[in-house]
Parts: sequence; structure tokens; C-alpha cells
Amino acid sequence: MEALKTAAIAVLATGSLLLAGCPNNDNDDNDTPARVSYEVAVANLTTSQPMSPLALALHGGGYAMWSIGASASSGLEQMAEGGDNTELLAEAGSATDSVTSGNGLILPGQSDTVIIEADEASDLALSLATMLVNTNDAFTGLNARSVASMAVGAVQTVNLRTYDAGTEANSETAATIPGPAGGGEGYNPLRDDNDEVRGHPGVVTSADGLSGSALGEAHRFDNPVARVTITRLQ
Repeated sequence: MEALKTAAIAVLATGSLLLAGCPNNDNDDNDTPARVSYEVAVANLTTSQPMSPLALALHGGGYAMWSIGASASSGLEQMAEGGDNTELLAEAGSATDSVTSGNGLILPGQSDTVIIEADEASDLALSLATMLVNTNDAFTGLNARSVASMAVGAVQTVNLRTYDAGTEANSETAATIPGPAGGGEGYNPLRDDNDEVRGHPGVVTSADGLSGSALGEAHRFDNPVARVTITRLQ
């Protein structure tokens, strides 16, 4: 009997040790998403088109900053007409994991580098936008570029084309261009174009006979107008 009693105590003790080693599922640290971070560098490839401060967002697959053929949001309109990214970042922040602004104007031939982070997700994507300020409503950017499968240290390089927000007619007058070529107004809530985002046809300029244009040959641009380099840091 003593032998059986001793054996039973040993089994119970072993079971207690095993239970003590099991994690409590209610407080499992593995339920906390890992954080990921990316370095995003945007280079301005134009000759005379300063670019407005970047608006960047890390987000899931259900968000897009714009859609070709659809109306621009109010935030995109304000950024594309006047270079102000405040409302666009607010819109993105209400629907995405993480948003941030660039450090300031990106002058021709220069670049801006920003670090952005978010919770890890299987559908994580990066979007960004910036205005070509010597235009009425031209912008460039990256729309929902997948970054979820990038390993730490991996790099993506993407050339960016130019889009027309479709919210302001491309008159090119000094009164309607906010950049140094015009010094006119930026955002105007009146939409007097076709009200849909599309590829930008390029500027005409006074050199090609557009009466009243404040733009010259130097303000022309070809695609790509910018290059973005994404590096996974964490």
C-alpha cells in the first residue's frame, strides 16, 4: 500500500509541474501583433517641380488613397491643389493602421526619407501622395503597394507617374498655381474639371502657346517624376 501511495503522489506532482509550465491563454503575449517598420525615401526626378510634403499611410487591403475614374476625396483635392496634406492624413488615419507626414518640400533633384511603422498584417500595404506644386492639381504617389511579404532588410524600388486629381481645370494661370511659378491660390472647393482622377496629360506652357500660362519649358515633366525606395527595417 505504501508503494502505491508513493507512486500516486509522484504522478500528481508531475502533473502539477506540467500544468505550471503551461501558459495561460487569457494572457498569452503571442496574441499581441508584432510591430513592423519601413524606411520610405522619395526622390524628386523633375527639373522645376517642387513636391509638397508627403502623406504616407500603412494600411490593410481595404483602403486606397485614390481610384482611377473616381472622384478625388476632399483630402486628396486639398493636397493636389494646394499641397496641404492635413485632411488627407486625417482621412487615411480614420481607416488605416498608421499615417505620417513628410519633412517638408522635396525640391527638384532632392529626396525626403521617412520611417513609418504599424502592426504586422498579412495584407499590409503602403500608400503615399505628394503634389507637383507648379501645376493646378497634379500629384504623384503610390497607391496600396503591398509590403507584407518583405523580409527585414528587403528593398523595393518603384518609379512613380503623375496623376490629375480632376478637381481644377489645368489653366496654368499664375492665379491658380500655388508654387513659385505662379504664387496664386492653392485649394479652391469649387470643382471645375471632370471630377475624376486620371493620368495627367502634362503641362502645355506658354512656350506652346497656352495664353496666360505661367509655366515655361522648365516646368514640363515626363514619367517617372519620382522614385520611391522602401526598405523593411523591422
